[in-house]
Amino acid sequence: MRSTKVAKYGLFAALALMMSYVEMLLPIPLLMPGMKLGLANVVMVVVLYDMDAKSAFFISLVRVLLAGLLFQGFAGLLYSLSGAFCAWVMMVLLKKTKQLSIIGVSVAGGVFHNVGQILVAAAVVENIKMAYYLPVLLVSGVVTGFVIGLVARLCLQYLHAMGRKS
Repeated sequence: MRSTKVAKYGLFAALALMMSYVEMLLPIPLLMPGMKLGLANVVMVVVLYDMDAKSAFFISLVRVLLAGLLFQGFAGLLYSLSGAFCAWVMMVLLKKTKQLSIIGVSVAGGVFHNVGQILVAAAVVENIKMAYYLPVLLVSGVVTGFVIGLVARLCLQYLHAMGRKS
């Protein structure tokens, strides 16, 4: 049983890192600077619901550290860490309440990822005016969180269907 869990950790971490890389390669001209689709967050939501909160935290941390070192540099790593941590905390808390669907939890994760990044950006540049950028990021967090939640729900349905077949 333990080897199965280790294999899942490795597969999910590799998939999340690959999604970060793919996202880095996608030119999305309509988005504001710094906005991303958050493709790797599909993996985080799936892990949160398929495994547990600790696993989601560990895999998210591994993904953020590796992606930061490989693709973003220190500043990107700092913003990604803060966003990922805020999103993880909010998603874990909301999932425990059982008041929201997986889509609602994912939307909250998208929103709070952006809140965490704005807080760090305001601290780094020592200017609270960074908060003016927040409404745009909140809208993008809701939209991408919704899409990520839909995709994660489909992935979980597929994983559970495959689990029943084996």
